[in-house]
Order: sequence, then C-alpha cells, then structure tokens
Amino acid sequence: MSRIGKAPIPVPSGVTVQINGTEVSVKGPKGQLSRTIRPEIEIEQTDGKLVLKRQSEDRIVRGLHGLTRTLIANMVKGVTEGFHRNLEIVGVGYRAQMDGTKLVMQLGYSHPVIIIPPKGIEIVVPPKTNMVTVSGSDKQAVGDLAAYIRDRRPPEVYKGKGIKYQGEHIRRKAGKAAGKKK
Repeated sequence: MSRIGKAPIPVPSGVTVQINGTEVSVKGPKGQLSRTIRPEIEIEQTDGKLVLKRQSEDRIVRGLHGLTRTLIANMVKGVTEGFHRNLEIVGVGYRAQMDGTKLVMQLGYSHPVIIIPPKGIEIVVPPKTNMVTVSGSDKQAVGDLAAYIRDRRPPEVYKGKGIKYQGEHIRRKAGKAAGKKK
C-alpha cells in the first residue's frame, strides 16, 4: 500500500469538493480547480476528508495512487493558500517592471521581453528590487510560467548573470584566466 496514497486529504472549511465519476472539482476562496483522474482510482468523501482507494494492485495503478492523492492535495492547498514562485534577476542593466498585467523585462537583448500571464496567474514585481513573484492557485501553471520566465535568460556559470529561482545555487566556473599555469 502506498504510504502517500493511503493518507487522507483534510478538506478545510470553506472548501467544497465535488466528485462526478472521474472528474474532481475543488472550489475555495482563491478560485476553482478541476481535474480528470484515472478510473482505476476511487475517491470517497467522508466527514471532511478525502480518501483514495485503488481497484487493483498493478504496478501502474500503485504509482497512480500516490500521484493522484498528491495532485488532489495540491488542488485543495491551491484554492485555500495558493502557490508562489520567486525569481531573482541578476545582472547589470537587467530589470523587470509591470505594464498593466504584462511583465516587461530588459535582459540584455536588443528588445524587451514581454510576458503575458495566463488566466488565474498573477505576476508581481516589488518596487526597487530585481525580484519577480509568480503566484496562483494551480501549482503546475505557476511552476510552468516561472520556468518559462527563467528560460528567457537562464543564469550563466561564469558571472552568474540571468534569471534564477530564489535560493537556487549556481555552480560557478573559474574561467580561462584561472586555468593558466606557468
């Protein structure tokens, strides 16, 4: 039995979960999320908790058990607390600013990089900082947009310039001058 899959998912007050066959819909103060799950996994809602059960002991179904439980738990957490990802912009002349809902970044290219967030995702740039915060209720969408922003100018290994996740460690290389021996 999967240790992750058999753990019940607590449903906080103010959150409603609707199960319609293989469609799971979660609604809370931060929005509404829905997902289609595989038919091999059954969901039962009892006294404020969701319990997932699998129909067989096949290897694939055992793997889906824990995955499905985690996806639904992330949906519940997303509609109550939400998720966020912080990015740091490092480099002389590199900056970001908001233009309405669009993110406009100067990243050393001949043109500005403009990113329009999808529905349900919010981008915030605090004033006088080189930080970008991506937040929303869908964990996958937040992570995808943060990765997309990071890919516009990934950090390079010699000077560390570029966009990196907050707390990400960039392994630095010495460069060609450090490798010379006499």
